[in-house]
Amino acid sequence: MALKRMDNVGIVVEDLAGAIDFFRELGLELEGRATIEGEWAGRVTGLGDQRVEIAMLRTPDGHSRLELSRFLAPPAVADHRNAPVNALGYLRVMFAVDDVDETLERLRMRGAQLVGEVVQYKDAYRLCYIRGPEGLLIGIAQELS
Repeated sequence: MALKRMDNVGIVVEDLAGAIDFFRELGLELEGRATIEGEWAGRVTGLGDQRVEIAMLRTPDGHSRLELSRFLAPPAVADHRNAPVNALGYLRVMFAVDDVDETLERLRMRGAQLVGEVVQYKDAYRLCYIRGPEGLLIGIAQELS
């Protein structure tokens, strides 16, 4: 059996509504929100009795999804949001955009802060890292053709 696709990337947040607003401003579409709880959910995550609010967002091309989660029980136990870009583990999510400067300007209105600077890699990309909602590390890249 071959791998079919990467289904989604999950990010745990404290302010679910604020994170939804930010990623919608970026261009993702909200597919839905739900509260997930029950014995079956705890068996999947290994957390036992859990209650979590989730929102599923999809990229405009329909191929990728971002799952935002806000744990009500048990509470979050670790915080990696302020880790530097060379920290071990999951680092960031990178999105392809039409125009880095325009996207950066819109996201700044939602609190995004540039991590370093916007750079150009050869004749291929303009890209940067930003800190989005709750300090999440997000990359945005513009393909140059």
